[in-house]
Amino acid sequence: MTDSKGLSAPYHPKNDGAWTREDIVPLLSLTGEKDLEKLFEQADRARKKYIGDRVHVRGILEFSNYCKNDCLYCGIRRSNSNVTRYRIEPHEIVEIAENAVNSLGYSTVLLQSGEDDHYTPGMIEEIIRAILERCDCRVALSIGERTLDEYRRFYDAGARRCLVRFETTNKKLYERLHPGSSATKNSFEERMELIKGLKSIGYQCGTGCMIGLPGQTAEDLAEDILFYNRHNINMAGMGPFLCHGDTPLAGNPDGTFEMALKMIAVTRIVCKDIFISATTALQTLKPIGGRELALQAGANLLMPNITPKKYRKLYLLYPNKVCTNESPSDCSSCVTRVIHSANRTVGSGFGDTLRK
Repeated sequence: MTDSKGLSAPYHPKNDGAWTREDIVPLLSLTGEKDLEKLFEQADRARKKYIGDRVHVRGILEFSNYCKNDCLYCGIRRSNSNVTRYRIEPHEIVEIAENAVNSLGYSTVLLQSGEDDHYTPGMIEEIIRAILERCDCRVALSIGERTLDEYRRFYDAGARRCLVRFETTNKKLYERLHPGSSATKNSFEERMELIKGLKSIGYQCGTGCMIGLPGQTAEDLAEDILFYNRHNINMAGMGPFLCHGDTPLAGNPDGTFEMALKMIAVTRIVCKDIFISATTALQTLKPIGGRELALQAGANLLMPNITPKKYRKLYLLYPNKVCTNESPSDCSSCVTRVIHSANRTVGSGFGDTLRK
């Protein structure tokens, strides 16, 4: 794919045949300005061909920052005593979702939280049903590891999308970052089987990696991209590692904006019609223009925050998170400006991610 003169075309030396790690690693290793420009141009052409110019928008509601896990990189990990914890009551969750859909125009509400067993399966079911009774929208879940039987119940209640990130496909690295406890095994195998199981239930399944983790290699990232294709993942939500001072990884360097853009671009080229999010973590590294650059490198999805201000400043997975002082309406207006400034259009309808 590359030589001493830089990036060559077409996208793949086998005419879009089966990609391998050896094909992908050289692309992720590109550093020259002209090579990167060609990479991002190729990704943008692939995006236009397979996805089109529409950018879909999904509102994220962060309804609890309690978490039973102790992942080494996460600011709301169980052992962080500096976090002011909160839980939003079910009736308020429904009201926030209703405002996002019926007043701000969102077509998807993503319910996100730490792994918080306070919200029983019955409570989650009731929240999903109540939202769908009041709103014409898709309900997506990002609530961590629940059993497949529970996720079947949520699907029967009306949820159609689920986001469970694997963070890394490198088993040794995953286990180093996700210590088990009496409350949770936090098993690599169980996480991977859950992601595969969600597809079998019928969910449009999202997952993703963290870019720039301590000890991570370009080979690891290439395997992450290949995972999306092997399992026909519908949406990739990838963001850079951002070091939190109240975690055991304090002092490690952050992931880079450049590598995050390369991951978006190469994922688009390899996976073609997958949905790719320009994440908040990416925006945090480059608050001005970051999301536009991500859209120009192959992304087609934005996830603005619909959490009320009094809560969102407490959901700090990483430091310096952007938009913590903005209201849901502020974020809604902002994403529209970002989409238009990237010469793209706001997606209509539900924006289902049904890969060919």
